[in-house]
Amino acid sequence: MNWTETYKERQTTASEAVRHIRSGERIALGHAAAVPQTLVKALTEQKEAFEGVDIYHMLCLGPGEYMLPEMAGHFRHRTNFVGANSRTAVDEARADYCPIYFHEVPKMMREGLLHIDVAMIQVSEPNAEGYCSFGISCDYTKPATERARLVIAEVNKQMPFVGGDNLIHVSRLDHIVLCDYPLYTIPKAKAGEVEQAIGRHCASLIPDGATLQLGIGAIPDAVLLFLGDKKDLGIHTEMFSDGVVELVRSGVITGKSKSLHPGKMVSTFLMGSEELYRFVDKNPDVWLYPVDYVNSPAVIAQNDRMISINSCIEVDLMGQVVAESMGDKQFSGVGGQVDYVRGASMSRGGKSIIAIPSTARGGKASRIVPHLATGAAVTTSRNEVDYIVTEYGVAHLKGRSLRERAEALIAIAHPDFRAELQEFYDQKFNK
Repeated sequence: MNWTETYKERQTTASEAVRHIRSGERIALGHAAAVPQTLVKALTEQKEAFEGVDIYHMLCLGPGEYMLPEMAGHFRHRTNFVGANSRTAVDEARADYCPIYFHEVPKMMREGLLHIDVAMIQVSEPNAEGYCSFGISCDYTKPATERARLVIAEVNKQMPFVGGDNLIHVSRLDHIVLCDYPLYTIPKAKAGEVEQAIGRHCASLIPDGATLQLGIGAIPDAVLLFLGDKKDLGIHTEMFSDGVVELVRSGVITGKSKSLHPGKMVSTFLMGSEELYRFVDKNPDVWLYPVDYVNSPAVIAQNDRMISINSCIEVDLMGQVVAESMGDKQFSGVGGQVDYVRGASMSRGGKSIIAIPSTARGGKASRIVPHLATGAAVTTSRNEVDYIVTEYGVAHLKGRSLRERAEALIAIAHPDFRAELQEFYDQKFNK
């Protein structure tokens, strides 16, 4: 059968498509801005037809109606990354947090530790050969479709067609729902004086020809502000946003010096503005791959001069980094931080940077602390931490003793908290 006939035969409504899901099954939702909005709405509207359905996703934009209290018994969320719309459900034990490194998710799906019955995804319109692109979300989304018994796909006219290992043939789509709506966007963060100071310090650690891993937010954007005089930077990252586009257009990011996939911007998902989505659409220089490839430390390490830049909630004077919890409250997740800390450490000429404002809560609390908050989960261990950067400077911790680490971190803490940190230091080291 010609693929176009299959494509037409499998088209249906969202309401009809979700009726093929069985109670007790686990659904994997498309990730981040690629959540299939029409299908999710249809699912929650028919909640009375379902019992004990598990919904797995990481960050998932939108209201997340299936996580509301009234959905209890019908749907339960499972995740390894907590976002704004899932934090309350996790706090109230109506959703389950599972500690998992991002790059391990596809393997856990394949091995059944995170089994998937149904993949509900959003894809682009098919090309001439009948292949749709997963668009801005390859990550665990593509691996989920390879394990699911049932694949339900929204084909959205506004989803960009992004290449790489990021395609699925229409013959693999069991039910197809045609859509035409804009993707979720993320407003560009504003970098204030603190973020700009941090960005300037981070930029000083980045050599020409480096390959970057960056996230989203004011600090990554601030770093990019100070890279205008660099040459031939490359991108191999968990995700990227609008700031990267600006440096591509200015000729700073070319990928010419990359030792792996030269000339290509490699990522596993994308999130940003409509301009970003237009930039990546059919762009031959942008490749998306599943997260078990992009975030594999062994793959990351094949990029010479790999520079990873991440953030955290707090760091103690030994260099233990907490990036996912506030005390015993789960705030986010490990994401790809440790994947890139390890990959950059193994890279020839690589560096991993944890970049943070020196204070939190409007200056009332120091992010550099003598002791971690009770119950806090260590994300990056003191054995793996490399550079810590605040607006007050750079602390290089790798290879340093506990005494030397504490001295370096006190020097970049906010002045209002240095006396308190110094008192702890004196009690511990000046006996």
